[in-house]
Amino acid sequence: MKNPNSKNGKSLLFTCQNAKSLDILERDGRFINKREYVEEHLEDIAPMILKAYDWFVGAASKRIKKPEDVQYQIWCTVSSDVCMRPIENEIIYVLEVPDEEIIYFNSFKWDYVINHHYVPFNNEDLEKYEKEMERKGFANTYEFLTGRYAGKFPLEERKIKESWNRVFDIDKWNTREVQANLWEIKKEWVKCILKSGEVIPEEYYVK
Repeated sequence: MKNPNSKNGKSLLFTCQNAKSLDILERDGRFINKREYVEEHLEDIAPMILKAYDWFVGAASKRIKKPEDVQYQIWCTVSSDVCMRPIENEIIYVLEVPDEEIIYFNSFKWDYVINHHYVPFNNEDLEKYEKEMERKGFANTYEFLTGRYAGKFPLEERKIKESWNRVFDIDKWNTREVQANLWEIKKEWVKCILKSGEVIPEEYYVK
């Protein structure tokens, strides 16, 4: 789905990053995400989350080619209202990005992926899936990939992983559900940079 706020083939995105990223951006003209950054940010939960990130990188690369030196995606919001507010040692980038560089996805569906669960078409499909799993005697469908069922039921594992592609299906544009990912931040995309306590200028405000 196209961003309804797109103008002249470009869309505004907002991302909160460590302030150190600015030094890299100034030096290299671009900033990319690395495994070490993710591990530092997520700390103890990194091993579990990175399994979902690895899947996302592979799936998203089929939609927009990933530069070879990029390890992970950069998370962005499509609304200034939804963007996290920076704390100490963080900054917000307001970006104007060419539409062909943006990967949109549904953040609600992404929660299912993070938890290694089946992503349903809708509520009815979820109810049908849960009843099917109950009928087959599976008490907890979250354990097919990493729990007690891991490696024992390949068909169920494949069904779950295939369903994850639905994160890219956006039925309607809701700025609290739709998020965006980039493979990189290019210096020329930066419209402004905000520190803790600063407010996004009205000209870049997107609900």
